[in-house]
Amino acid sequence: LGSLRSVIAAAEHGSFRQAAAALNLKQSALSRRVRHLEDQVGVSLFERSSGGVRLTPAGASMAQAARRLFEEIDHMVKASQLADRGEAGLLKAGFATGVSTSKVSTILADHIKSLPEVAIQVTERSPAQLITALRTGDVDLAIIAGEARQHSGPSMSLWSERIIAALSSRHPLSNSEVIDWSDLKDETFLLSQWDPGLDLRNLILRKLAAPGDDPRIETWDTSNENVLGMIEAGLHVSIHCESWTSLNYSGVRFRELRDASGPSHITFTACWEEHNRSPALARFLETLRQAHHPTTLT
Repeated sequence: LGSLRSVIAAAEHGSFRQAAAALNLKQSALSRRVRHLEDQVGVSLFERSSGGVRLTPAGASMAQAARRLFEEIDHMVKASQLADRGEAGLLKAGFATGVSTSKVSTILADHIKSLPEVAIQVTERSPAQLITALRTGDVDLAIIAGEARQHSGPSMSLWSERIIAALSSRHPLSNSEVIDWSDLKDETFLLSQWDPGLDLRNLILRKLAAPGDDPRIETWDTSNENVLGMIEAGLHVSIHCESWTSLNYSGVRFRELRDASGPSHITFTACWEEHNRSPALARFLETLRQAHHPTTLT
């Protein structure tokens, strides 16, 4: 590389003496570099005269190629530095079904805008599948609604959302602004088995279960969107995260759900593997910390 830099400098200055001064070399050292390179390639790179030096056609071709090479090297160095700081590279993010309507979309959009050189690959799977994907390296990070079951690695509790009731617009309670848990004790709940269905089911049991009198809960292997479609059609009632109220179901009414202790909430959790040293992951985790000031768990 030193010989190529000498060729470029001599071509730009038209003089070995001036090129050597620009590179902080002795003229004899620069001349030896150029001569050694000429011997290696077997062609003359410069026409030498008392007035200076001028590139031969072969030298002009080499100088042009050398400039492109150094541009590529500069690009490679900058890309490596960006990647080391987590400002470039690939982040493989996994989200449990039902999380995409929450704050995740805003977080991702802001991260992409601030770090356009980071490519983000998004995967949507069930919580159990995401935990497996973390172990196999298919995803760097998983964000899950509710508890991160079966995950023994580090995690962060992020934001929480209120739990709201979803009822048909024809349901008698749909005209109430706030619904008490006890108002739903005789209802049949319809939930998706998909995330965060299990956490919602456990919440219903904690709020309404009584000795010998468990609440009626049906869980379907279908999406939360389809559950809301059934609620709109007048079948049963359901509960969801507050972010789902942004969905447009004209026949569904979302109502705040509370009891004597106030509204209920569900926490969103970020999970990753301790051995994952991806700078892009580290940078995104820092974004999450700055945005939500979460608690780091192990």
